Amino acid sequence: MFSARCALLLSGLCLLAACGPPPRAATSVAAAPSRESAPREADEYTRYELLDPGTAQFHILYEVTSIEAGATVFFNPIRKGSVASGESVRDQATGQPLRFEVVSGAEARAGGLPDAELDTHYIRVHLPRPVPKEGGVRLLIEKTYQDAKSYFRKSPDRIVFSRPLGIRRNSIVLPAGYELVACNVPAQVLTGPDGRLAVSFMHTGPEAAPLVIEARRLGG
Repeated sequence: MFSARCALLLSGLCLLAACGPPPRAATSVAAAPSRESAPREADEYTRYELLDPGTAQFHILYEVTSIEAGATVFFNPIRKGSVASGESVRDQATGQPLRFEVVSGAEARAGGLPDAELDTHYIRVHLPRPVPKEGGVRLLIEKTYQDAKSYFRKSPDRIVFSRPLGIRRNSIVLPAGYELVACNVPAQVLTGPDGRLAVSFMHTGPEAAPLVIEARRLGG
């Protein structure tokens, strides 16, 4: 009798356990996703004009639209490893020159660019008007870089331009009297009004394009 009651009790307990809610799986609180900073620029285009090969210099014309609503300044980095000179900035809407100064990374952080790199210098441009909501201020920033690691002679009649380019639209203008012999990205080659060749390409990847161009002096 006792054994029968025990068996009945045990079977009831097993039934209750089977019908009860399943055990809750252990959970961990997911870390909140980091918020990416809102974009500050759009519609970028860079033109690199290779100067005399012996100087290791190239002139840069950078067109960009500042789109951060309410912004009154815009920051453009000076590439590490390059010596910059001849900077100028214009408002593309009016053609008027704009005030600017070269500042340290710390000054850029304090002046409105919280993610500025401390070991980088920046061109701080004073915009001609605050950036309107859902609008922009179009700029033309010019400067000349000297960088022998990016632009150099491979031989007496051959030059190389090798530089990672993160801007989406780019054009590299060869010195007068040079022809293109190699390019490691799909590109369009056009002859400008002054006879110089322009190598243009659209970069669609998430990382900087490791561009390498080789050119030869005509008649060399």
